[in-house]
Amino acid sequence: MATKININERRIYALDSRSLSQEQIAVTFAMTSRRPEAFDEISRMVTDAKAADFNERWVLNYGHSSVAEHAVLHMAVENISRLAADDVEDNRLAAYTEKSSRYQVLENGTYYTPKELAQHPGLEATYKDACASLFAAYEKALSDTIQFLKSQNPQKPDEKDGAYNLRLRRIATDHCRFILPASTLTNVGMTINSRALEHAITKLLSSELEELREIGQELKEQGRKMTPTLVKYADRNEYIVGTRQSQKNISNSLPAKPLNPYAKLVQFDANAERRIATALLYRFSNEPYEVVRKRIDEASQETIESMIDDALKTLGAHDVPVRELESIDYTFEFLLDYGAYRELKRHRMMSYIAQPATVAHGYLIPDLIEQGGLFGEFKKSMDISQQAFDKIYKEMPAVAPYVTTHAHLRRVICKMNLRECYHLFKLRTGPDAHFTLRKVMMQALGQAKQVHPLLFKHLRLR
Repeated sequence: MATKININERRIYALDSRSLSQEQIAVTFAMTSRRPEAFDEISRMVTDAKAADFNERWVLNYGHSSVAEHAVLHMAVENISRLAADDVEDNRLAAYTEKSSRYQVLENGTYYTPKELAQHPGLEATYKDACASLFAAYEKALSDTIQFLKSQNPQKPDEKDGAYNLRLRRIATDHCRFILPASTLTNVGMTINSRALEHAITKLLSSELEELREIGQELKEQGRKMTPTLVKYADRNEYIVGTRQSQKNISNSLPAKPLNPYAKLVQFDANAERRIATALLYRFSNEPYEVVRKRIDEASQETIESMIDDALKTLGAHDVPVRELESIDYTFEFLLDYGAYRELKRHRMMSYIAQPATVAHGYLIPDLIEQGGLFGEFKKSMDISQQAFDKIYKEMPAVAPYVTTHAHLRRVICKMNLRECYHLFKLRTGPDAHFTLRKVMMQALGQAKQVHPLLFKHLRLR
């Protein structure tokens, strides 16, 4: 006999995903808009068949896609290239954890060979030779770097052998990973709702790379085992395919020149301080936006500064600044190594547009490589990568990026609001941030401070 529930009593509880499928949970939440019962009562009415029928009718036929956001999937994606992982992880409303090349030594030969190359045996041999050479160079660089570190960092008196070797190995892997190609295999753990997964699969199935299309198909097949209705219609999208091609047709393909990593603030709001002040005043005002804005337009600079200071001066080291900071945006252009780019794009709340991976902008040389006298070998690896890239690019431009290394520079623009700037700069200028990304982020922060010193003076760096 069911326990009688007091309809006025607050209840907070989890629906058991062990006894309910993700589609049942999604429909249970959706039905609360039409039924008065408690969620656990509704869930007992929703069979798998009823859930499928509901989703087919309301989500797919009538476009109530938000229902699919309640169905959450955890997908394990293993042994895909890092180049492919960039696209797999290109979804704002999802969470990812990836195998780290900063903390793990990667095994020799763990790279992906594109199936497209089977049509060109000569290019396939060039590709495999390049990847094999890069992994061999990575392996040798690790050994040489650790020996150099031992000469510079003697073991501490109370430090055990295992701890000492691990300490040096972590430093070595962080510097030697620059040699690894974008074809290097990785594992990705993905947590994503069905609505976002359907869009992700659509993008993958619309890719020009066969690896990505295969990943999209496998994600669809595995996703349908858990949410058979909600991702069944994900398919190749001609708009995505056609737009990509038209953009390529109008792009300038002139060769680039080797450059140094940089950050450049390319767009910002000259009236940012007053826009922030307007948002701060608007929140607790009963007046229309135009009236509030006029009051701010007429306010003195001292008043504006006081309002902003009051909103930010008590911000603690772990506090999230108020939402009003989202009122203004900054656009930065970054040129940074591929490894740093892969860390930057983890900040998915910003909007980023990356140019294709290439060897045209040159590469970054890690300090430890030069200090350890390893530049000669490092340069040989970069030359091997470039020669393979150039040869493959002439016939198969979409496949060539697989042989770029983590050291090669890549250009990207990023638009972010002030609130995201606080998060990004705090995290990526700290002592635990990767050293190449930290340098570029310090440049970006300096430029932002220069144009808006008032808005950044309360940013608490680690």
